[in-house]
Amino acid sequence: MTISDPKSFQVKSFGCQMNVYDGARMAELLEAEGMTASGEDEEADLVVLNTCHIREKAAEKVYSDIGRLMKRDHAPMIAVAGCVAQAEGAEISRRAPGVGIVVGPQAYHNLPALVRKAARGEAALDTDMPLLSKFGALPARRRQAPSAFLTVQEGCDKFCTYCVVPYTRGAEISRPFAAIVDEARALIDGGAKEIILLGQNVNAWRDGEGRGFDALLRALDRLPGLKRIRYTTSHPNDMDDGLIRAHEDVEKLMPYLHLPVQSGSDRVLKAMNRSHSADSYLRIIDRVRAARPDIAISGDFIVGFPGESEAEFEETLKIVEAVNYAQAFSFKYSPRPGTPAADMEDQIPAHVMDERLQRLQALLNIQQIAFNQSKVGLFSDVLLERPGRKPGQKIGKTPWLQSVHLETNAAIGDIVEVELLSAGPNSLAGKSVTPAKAGVSGQEVAAGLHKAPAVAGATL
Repeated sequence: MTISDPKSFQVKSFGCQMNVYDGARMAELLEAEGMTASGEDEEADLVVLNTCHIREKAAEKVYSDIGRLMKRDHAPMIAVAGCVAQAEGAEISRRAPGVGIVVGPQAYHNLPALVRKAARGEAALDTDMPLLSKFGALPARRRQAPSAFLTVQEGCDKFCTYCVVPYTRGAEISRPFAAIVDEARALIDGGAKEIILLGQNVNAWRDGEGRGFDALLRALDRLPGLKRIRYTTSHPNDMDDGLIRAHEDVEKLMPYLHLPVQSGSDRVLKAMNRSHSADSYLRIIDRVRAARPDIAISGDFIVGFPGESEAEFEETLKIVEAVNYAQAFSFKYSPRPGTPAADMEDQIPAHVMDERLQRLQALLNIQQIAFNQSKVGLFSDVLLERPGRKPGQKIGKTPWLQSVHLETNAAIGDIVEVELLSAGPNSLAGKSVTPAKAGVSGQEVAAGLHKAPAVAGATL
């Protein structure tokens, strides 16, 4: 028997950081209705599967999750939200009658009303993508973690041939300037020290008064109590002069840029409809590094795009060598139903993609380890975000988005001065020091300009 009057809920988000933000907002909506969030080990009355459609067979994973939930003695009310809900629509309810609610990513502000409809036994489906923003219907932000997401832009007009985002998230829409600043203030009042601006093409943000993304960064930089600003995911075509200058003179903007390139081959980039070349991408990186020499560069790569030759894959290795990434995300191409690339000829065999991905990741891992090791011996500000596994241990982030483990009595949310002692592939170890011992300014620390004394035999 399925629960028809839910009092408790869980939101399970998969995929991108936008989904994490959306999941948090759905939880706030349900809490505002008087429902209680359940712990991970508890069986909630309502389970919201906030789905991602970025990978192949994403829909099949959703149906598998639904099946497991329906096997409970008291099956919960199930809501399928997110991009799979948008792509599959009413087909979800037909294939899985146990699903009570289907809601797309532009309609989740209607989730409470859909829960009430489902409780009455009515069909509860909403996959509309209205031009008006959903954000005005969402409740005020509440207490936040030290680092908080803030969506400023949604949708995409780029239509990369491998990507479902234009179909599941809709056209590019920028949130109003004042609404973003107000939400940022609420996040800061709730305890956030760092704000991460989100968008499918976050640097495409524009407002009706002609202000670009750099103007938004500069406005947030002036907010009292905010210590750090980051943004993701950006597109090379929207890295304009103002945004590049912002990396030089916006004090709170961290020295980190995630700028996907996807391939080093101009022919493959054209087939992907990426509208930038390998050379134009490298010129952007050069300009950003001229503005902020210590910046950490991250990227995305797809290997095995239809028609990719061995020589074209090797061009991707060359661009990786030219950029020297601090970290990166790399994937085998997987066809998304309804996208042009899914119907292209010369799909690459799986074993070829596997071998290419291993070679690419081996090179990226070498670069990531080298970047981490380059920070050993420096003092750095670290924003403490959560407890570690050991008693007294905390985990935080450097300005370059590296995880650092250290023992400290400082509280979660504090920014502490840390001497970086050793580095592994995914994190660093450090020890807390006083600013007087470090003997350097905050700007020097953030730029990684001050060397700490050598530490012999330090290990993670």
